[in-house]
Amino acid sequence: MDWIKDLLTSKILYGWLFGLTMFGALAIFVMDTWIMPAYTHYNEGLTVPDVTKISLEEAEEILESYGLRYEILDRRAHSAYPADYILDQAPPAKHIVKPNRKIYLTVNTAVRPTTVVPDVVNMSLRNAQIQIENYGLSVGTISYESGRFRATVLRQSVSPGDTVDVETTIDLAVSDGLGDTLVEVPDIIGLTLAEAQQVLREAGLRVSEIRYEPSQEAQPHTILSREPEDRELQEGESLSLVVSERFDTREEEESGVFIPEEDSVELDNNDFEQEIEEQN
Repeated sequence: MDWIKDLLTSKILYGWLFGLTMFGALAIFVMDTWIMPAYTHYNEGLTVPDVTKISLEEAEEILESYGLRYEILDRRAHSAYPADYILDQAPPAKHIVKPNRKIYLTVNTAVRPTTVVPDVVNMSLRNAQIQIENYGLSVGTISYESGRFRATVLRQSVSPGDTVDVETTIDLAVSDGLGDTLVEVPDIIGLTLAEAQQVLREAGLRVSEIRYEPSQEAQPHTILSREPEDRELQEGESLSLVVSERFDTREEEESGVFIPEEDSVELDNNDFEQEIEEQN
């Protein structure tokens, strides 16, 4: 036990402990002041240059001159730029980064993906837009022309079935719902609603409103009248129809005095007795 006591009271031990503590503090100071800042480039920053919309070769030279690296993150097709042009970068331009930082580039591909143009003629404008976008194409100019049915595609700028680059623009000509000719309104009075709608559709006219009125003479769902009553209308115009419905008949209330059945029988018996007395 004496040696432990001697060790704890030894000046040499405390000298070594003091020396190790100072060495550790000095090492932390050196690491924090010189080594780590030199390794992490502390307090050093570079402004990322804008390398979009230039060729990959030019972008590589600019990034190397700034002390930066690059990596191609993605390749996409864009018809507005030549092949191997930079479409996007990350981090973006004017962003502050450390030296030797890697810049990720999106490059325009040399091989452009293609797709087949769908047939959207006679579709509604909304359905045609969805169909075109589903094929990787885009809708361009939409022009309106006279036609029977409103918002219906009449023509498309690229023929259906053609193979084109993805993101190709398709222009559409759409019907405004008003034809440029007058059509004679067919006689639909007395027809059923289904027959009248079919006849009007074949004539290039449409039905905008249907009102029902009770009728005793006509069968249910029969055309009673129409508005407007003109003999000729512009192609694509709409009509309002008045259609018959079942007429609810009600029993007329009985008039006069109601005589209960028992009172009626009693009255008949009295009359019979009176008649016998008169005969006697």
